[in-house]
Amino acid sequence: MKIDICCVGKVKESSFREMINEYTKRLSRYANVNIKEVADEKTPDNASSAEEEIIKNKEGARLLNVLKDDSYKIILAIDGKNLSSPELADKIDKIGLSGKSHIQFVIGGSLGLSDDVIKKADMKLSFGRMTFPHQLMRVILLEQIYRSYRIISNEPYHK
Repeated sequence: MKIDICCVGKVKESSFREMINEYTKRLSRYANVNIKEVADEKTPDNASSAEEEIIKNKEGARLLNVLKDDSYKIILAIDGKNLSSPELADKIDKIGLSGKSHIQFVIGGSLGLSDDVIKKADMKLSFGRMTFPHQLMRVILLEQIYRSYRIISNEPYHK
């Protein structure tokens, strides 16, 4: 399976980069994982709704350039479906069994995802109603994908 983590912005903190690299390395036994970063836009203080929409659309256009037509696209969204770790593992397994060999997870910028990116989604996934820093969300997502592959392979992993 090929898995892309498509995200807006760069990871600035070395501690987050180390964790991302660690989970990417662990996942290499199970899948070919790539991080696809697109540039973020600066959001001015007190930006209007119209300005925020323009920013989301610019970031969205960059994300659309890395999304592949033949991939199964899972966007991270607060209003998405909440899954347990075993349910996410089952979903990833079923995607592979359905003949798809490429999953792209999409993490938006600080303002979220553009409507055009949302329309491309095959699934909306939520990690709850809380907001997480985008850098931390990459780590959490990678850990859950790794946990999923451990579950799929019937390998132990702490609960």
